[in-house]
Amino acid sequence: MGFNRLSMGEKKKIALVAHDNKKQELLEWVKNHKDILKKHDLYATGTTGQMLTKELQIEIHVLESGPLGGDLQVSARISEGSINVLIFFWDPLEAQPHDPDIKALLRIAVVWNIPVACNRASADFIISSPFMSHACQRIIPDYADHKRRLERR
Repeated sequence: MGFNRLSMGEKKKIALVAHDNKKQELLEWVKNHKDILKKHDLYATGTTGQMLTKELQIEIHVLESGPLGGDLQVSARISEGSINVLIFFWDPLEAQPHDPDIKALLRIAVVWNIPVACNRASADFIISSPFMSHACQRIIPDYADHKRRLERR
């Protein structure tokens, strides 16, 4: 399998997602990095997006709630190239009714090789990376052969 390079401009497209028990932690993290985040295009699922918009007065594209398809909307945008960073504070100790959608979201993020933070420590690393403020490229597998095989079925 070959590889392609995709450009990410200086202005990143960042998805912000948090499970119920992690929403407050994400809010605090966003508050701490508001000056950096407001330079980018922000997307969030349902109640997380509403909470962040209300509390921080910053523009966020609010999608559906996770259990109502929001995680799948984020996944679709990742595969289309319209989201290129995922900050997802998920709760590993609480069962989620939409767990298959969560696994699909994480899988798609890996398939398309986007930076993913699943906790505050990794989110801090991503937000402080020099790549956040500069145009850069990410390498993704060339799925053309895979697509051709699927079409022949």
